[in-house]
Amino acid sequence: MARKQKKLLVICILLLCLLFPGASVLAAGEPALEVAAPSYVLMEPETGEVICGKEMDTRRSPASITKVMTLLLIFDHLKDGTLDLADTVTTSAHAKSMGGSQVFLEEGEKQSVETMIKCIVIASGNDASVAMAEHIAGSEQEFVKEMNERAAGLGMKNTHFEDCCGLTESDNHYTTAYDIALMSRELICRYPQVLEYSSIWMENITHVTRQGSKEFGLTNTNKMIRTYEGCVGLKTGSTSKAKFCLSAVAERKGISLIAVVMASPDSRTRQKDAAALLDYGFARCSLYTDENPGSLPNMKVKKGVASEVPLKYEGTFRYLDTEGRPVTDVTKKRILPSETMAPVKKGEQAGELIYYRDGQELGKLRILYGEDVAKAGYSHCLKKVLDGLWL
Repeated sequence: MARKQKKLLVICILLLCLLFPGASVLAAGEPALEVAAPSYVLMEPETGEVICGKEMDTRRSPASITKVMTLLLIFDHLKDGTLDLADTVTTSAHAKSMGGSQVFLEEGEKQSVETMIKCIVIASGNDASVAMAEHIAGSEQEFVKEMNERAAGLGMKNTHFEDCCGLTESDNHYTTAYDIALMSRELICRYPQVLEYSSIWMENITHVTRQGSKEFGLTNTNKMIRTYEGCVGLKTGSTSKAKFCLSAVAERKGISLIAVVMASPDSRTRQKDAAALLDYGFARCSLYTDENPGSLPNMKVKKGVASEVPLKYEGTFRYLDTEGRPVTDVTKKRILPSETMAPVKKGEQAGELIYYRDGQELGKLRILYGEDVAKAGYSHCLKKVLDGLWL
């Protein structure tokens, strides 16, 4: 009887595949993944692993999700010291003239870089994006060149930008769900502080112009930070050409996920699609973290100024299972020679700890030298000999 039931189940699955070729076939007990958007992808950012997707490489207009790359460049310049959060940015006539979503900056108005970041992340200000582009590169056109160079460096093979805010209707301004996930991953992994801004629901800024000063309220365009547990960002976008797009970042139990949807028919469906993807991912993902990999002995050093060198692990081992299986019965094997030859450089690899489950390798944790050990010279060797004689 069991064999007949199993055969019947297989036949049913095959019939579903024939009737609904776009549907996902999931393991028994898992909810069906229903996404209305024609293009989507779900990615785990630490590994870059794609959990699921559809038409991930189809080129589409991204609307304001373009600003993910704008933000990435802003944080790049903050990191290299050519920009500071306290720097003053002056709004040009061109920046003021931007339509669409804006924070109504006036020509000549001055705001700090940090305020401009909030205007971009929270309220999706096109005027703030252009003002920042001009401040960094001298003109929006020069800034867009940087955007395309950065995209190429990330391997975004199906992306080309023509402005810094996504307001354009040009057919030459395009990206894909997968490429959006790539640049979103780069932004949140390299600069996790951006999530402190993208998770703000409401905040006021102060406009100071010749007409005086007045408060202006920023409200986050990403409603999921209020409606979806663990959502901390990242960026929405919508135009008549792009329809409704979203790159959503959520965190639960130490796991982060990026859900990208493009060309959803309306804002409500966009949120529903992203939530469905995130639910699917969190239901399937299991995280294994080794907080106690074991103590390490000192390694003997031959012909060095020191006879031993301390060792350390390179961070913490993390393994993410995306197949819905709990990560249990993990075994470890340490590969480490008993000695090494001087010179030894701090931070270089001395060995590795290999992790297995059911005989299959899950990954490795590098073991590093904890200190420099120079090669012993003639005078050092002579001193050791004399010290030995004296003793």
